[in-house]
Amino acid sequence: MIEEIQKRPFVRPLFYWITGIVLQVCFPLQQLSCLLLLPVVAVVILSLFAVEKSSGIFYDSRWIWGVVVSCLFIFLAIQLTALVEHRLAVPAHTGWLQERAHNVQEHMVGKLDKLHLDDNEKSILATITVNYRKAMKREVRHQFSATGVAHLLSVSGFHVGIVAALLSLLFSVFPKRSVFRWLRFILILLLVWAFAYIAGLSAASVRAALMFTVYVVGEQFQYRPDRYNTLAAAAFCMLVYNPFYLFDIGFQLSFVAVFFILYLQPRFYKLIEVRNPLIAMPWGVLTVTVAAQIGTIFLCAFYFGEVSTVFLFTNLFLSLLATVLIPLTLFYMLLPAEMPGYEWLQSMVEVLTKGMMWIVNRFSQLPGATFALRFDFFTLIFAYIILGLVLYYFQSRRFLVLFVSLLLLLLVLFRQIILQY
Repeated sequence: MIEEIQKRPFVRPLFYWITGIVLQVCFPLQQLSCLLLLPVVAVVILSLFAVEKSSGIFYDSRWIWGVVVSCLFIFLAIQLTALVEHRLAVPAHTGWLQERAHNVQEHMVGKLDKLHLDDNEKSILATITVNYRKAMKREVRHQFSATGVAHLLSVSGFHVGIVAALLSLLFSVFPKRSVFRWLRFILILLLVWAFAYIAGLSAASVRAALMFTVYVVGEQFQYRPDRYNTLAAAAFCMLVYNPFYLFDIGFQLSFVAVFFILYLQPRFYKLIEVRNPLIAMPWGVLTVTVAAQIGTIFLCAFYFGEVSTVFLFTNLFLSLLATVLIPLTLFYMLLPAEMPGYEWLQSMVEVLTKGMMWIVNRFSQLPGATFALRFDFFTLIFAYIILGLVLYYFQSRRFLVLFVSLLLLLLVLFRQIILQY
């Protein structure tokens, strides 16, 4: 485990940073946190006087500098969280960039009024393309949640991936010379971040844009970064920018889903050897869906109190449909109405949107489409501990780990029975 963490340098700073955020939120420690600087100052001063070779312990002992770094990160996290808390207490004025992005978003959504769709269908289209949620009704949102495709209503890695793939396809006509390769790289990055900005810089879209940026930068410099380290780096950067992202539902669901997709999806995919490319793609979508659902089911039970039972059937069709609908809608918003083929594009967007809503309505009305499952915070934490132990058992095959996980599960069940009766 220690070796795995050492391979991913952003994991430990992320852990220390989250620790500092939680400490400041639960127990305001802005003043007392200055005590964390004492070991930092002490080690730095002693290391300056370590002239003799025998005193090299201050440089050779990793644990000493590990304590220094951890104290420093926790101190900075506490101070930054306290600063953001003070800023949140003062009414903030919307900046010029935010107002400009809002105006652009309003203009793009306004073009959807020309479509022959009802208000619910237009609100869905605005949400899945530019994250415009103002017109969406709670009933429609509940229908998507009941069918297990609520992630389509939040511009996240799925949407950013579609946009990035589309941009890569469009810019593939560039010559393969060094200058054009760099130009293609810069244009794709700028346009992906422009899409994330128009989407309101939501936690999920920023996370996806950050991970994509790290990935393409590594590809450009012929270095393939570790996926878990990339995820940790994206989370760390976002929490440095705004520590209270940690308590955002979208942030939590997004990062937990991506982590379990990275960990479980390759293992699920290898369970069945699929050689037919026509079957491989649906099988890949199903394994991604199952992995994400396993990771987020406990958070859904904590925040929403219900879990979908039809997500396997709906995700396959709606994900493939959204893969076509999102780029077509973006083209419809951006292209002028006088362009040849614009009416055909409008008809395609209308047909696909109606098809999406028909599938959502049908599956959400099925008996037993959802079942009630509500967790409190205590149960949520222990549920993820048990899940982690079970996954570790399948990797290590240590029966002690399985025994501990079953024991914890038994304690949680006893607690639920006592609370209920």
